[in-house]
Amino acid sequence: MAWTDLFSSDYGLMSLVVIVGVVVIGAVMGKIFSDKIKEDAQGK
Repeated sequence: MAWTDLFSSDYGLMSLVVIVGVVVIGAVMGKIFSDKIKEDAQGK
């Protein structure tokens, strides 16, 4: 039932878009922070 609502209803699809967006933004921010930490450790 829950999976059916998630993939077939308007509010389910909007929720899925938000969940995917948050995961993508988190991954991008993690990559940026990781690069900045490495850059700072090298003394640039």
